[in-house]
Amino acid sequence: MRILAVNPGSTSTKISIFEDEKEVWDLKLSHSPEELSNFGANIFEQYGFRRDVIVSALNQANYPISSFDGFVGRGGLVKPIPGGTYLVDEKLLKDLEIGILGQHASNLGGPIAAELAKTAGCQAYIVDPVVVDEMEPIARYTGNPLLSRKSIFHALNQKAVARKAAAELGKSYEDSNFVVIHLGGGISVGAHRKGQVVDVNNALDGDGPFTPERSGGLPAGDLVKLCFSGEYTLADIKKMIKGQGGIVAYLGTNDMMKVEDEVKAGNAEWLAVYQAMAYQIAKETGAMAAVLNGEVDAIVVSGGIAYDKKFIGWLKEKISFISPVIVYPGEMEMEALALGALRVLNGQEQPKTYNPE
Repeated sequence: MRILAVNPGSTSTKISIFEDEKEVWDLKLSHSPEELSNFGANIFEQYGFRRDVIVSALNQANYPISSFDGFVGRGGLVKPIPGGTYLVDEKLLKDLEIGILGQHASNLGGPIAAELAKTAGCQAYIVDPVVVDEMEPIARYTGNPLLSRKSIFHALNQKAVARKAAAELGKSYEDSNFVVIHLGGGISVGAHRKGQVVDVNNALDGDGPFTPERSGGLPAGDLVKLCFSGEYTLADIKKMIKGQGGIVAYLGTNDMMKVEDEVKAGNAEWLAVYQAMAYQIAKETGAMAAVLNGEVDAIVVSGGIAYDKKFIGWLKEKISFISPVIVYPGEMEMEALALGALRVLNGQEQPKTYNPE
């Protein structure tokens, strides 16, 4: 089975070709600020541009559109849905085009895959978008009925590494319990019970551990005082939570390679902040282990920061008593997209239909 995976990001478009489970070709198409300045706030203004650069790249690499058995795009900001591989149908396309939950480049993944699939005479899919929501009702309570906890996390990567860990343990994902930690610009820690992410921190908007650029959970009373101090606007506070929080707020950078270098050089201040981030991640991991009643087959760690053995060592010191820790450094987004489509094409799974409540 030949599958094309399409992953549009804010300043790039990643494309990969898989033949069954093997990646045989990949390309990252970078888009300069000058190129993107021609488009407005609605991400769909970039649709034709992004599609055309993909088609051009495939033609140059001698991969005709007609040679593919399936196309899969990164799932965008649709309404909350359970995890899985979804057919790109008219209902899904409509919500992606209007940006039902917001504007993001990932909204283009499904529509581009759908147009290419129509040309090739096959199907298009999305897999595990960031809005995957499998949280149990009890996990949504906050302490105030005006507010509820939301499921926004690295669903695609989390589920991919959980499946990989299950296979390594000789089990199926649907018969396993994992705590999965994704260590990127945002950090998510999820409790996976029998194939469902029953609890997870909101990795986008102020929950869980602090991250390279997000504040994580903040003391509510002190945050309220900041909001009403008269010194900050709503936009200022939002930036403190997302974009200018965490490592950036303490150290002035979100470049984790620089942080590692400073720590290696003996910078005590930077070491303290970096260790504090590991400490908070370990606390969140313990909480998710409690969600699973301590029945954890493995703790699975992924993301760019997972390449740092010192950081992983700090985590293991605090969490390895719970279960074995399995580390898969880096991202698995393209593989996760392709394998999600392949499971459907091979008949291992039935594709889901987008039908949010």
